[in-house]
Amino acid sequence: MTKPRELSPVEMAAPAAQYAHGVHVPAGFELVVTSGVVPTRKDGSVPSTIAEQAGVVWQNIASILKEGGMSLGDVISVTTYVVNSPNSAELDQKLKSVMAARDAALNGHRAASTLVTVPALAKPEWLMEISVLAAKQPNS
Repeated sequence: MTKPRELSPVEMAAPAAQYAHGVHVPAGFELVVTSGVVPTRKDGSVPSTIAEQAGVVWQNIASILKEGGMSLGDVISVTTYVVNSPNSAELDQKLKSVMAARDAALNGHRAASTLVTVPALAKPEWLMEISVLAAKQPNS
């Protein structure tokens, strides 16, 4: 059975960052789909900075995937939500921190990725959340 493969049409410009335009998943793969994973630690605390929150979110994602028999290398799609900032320089820094955390967590693995700014999330202390889709061959 073949692996999921990155889709990079020659008719398109390269992605704007470290992500794939799309990912093809052959039939027969198991999937793990997460909810929006938030930056809450097991003890209920939430870090104050977005960089720290991104680290917690990716740790939480890794835990969910592990329970589903997968790893961050099996991620095929990432959707990131970041609370908007009125100051464009501040927002730019938030987005850079979130993308750097994604790139570090995926360690060179490229998945389809969407980054969306939103006015707020369910709790005011959450500056971001991420949902992922992961795919893996059964018994591999």
